[in-house]
Amino acid sequence: MPASPSPRWTFLDSPLGRLLLTADESGALTSLSVPGQKGGRTVQDGWRHDPGAFRAAGEQLAAYFAGELTEFQVELRSSGTEFRQRVWDALDSVPYGETTTYGWIAARIGASRAAVRAVGGAIGANPLLVVRPCHRVIGADGSLTGYAGGLDRKRRLLGLEGVPLAP
Repeated sequence: MPASPSPRWTFLDSPLGRLLLTADESGALTSLSVPGQKGGRTVQDGWRHDPGAFRAAGEQLAAYFAGELTEFQVELRSSGTEFRQRVWDALDSVPYGETTTYGWIAARIGASRAAVRAVGGAIGANPLLVVRPCHRVIGADGSLTGYAGGLDRKRRLLGLEGVPLAP
């Protein structure tokens, strides 16, 4: 069986720190990690450094951080269970500048209220921070709950999007 192609990768500087982006051979973005991210990726031996493959993603991220872009138009590809894929698809439907709850995501995918914890786990495993907006999911009481990139980054992203935050 032939070996699978090595991921392409690059670093991009951002207001959140140095981002690590990876893509598959087709150029689809497969991960975006921030420094110190829980479960974030790190460059592995055999990966191919290819900054040119990320030109469109880099331009869109720069426009997003400048407040000029509200919806990413890059191809995303992530692998996960069917349940995680459904949760991630629901995340993709949360509009810029709005928030939702874990319970709403559970209802959106047809999961029971008892599945809220599993929904949280799937959101926490999102490999595409920022571009797949898991930062827009908050607690039912309006609190800023877990974010793999850290709550300070979650506050910064929501603030950038104009979401009013409690002091």
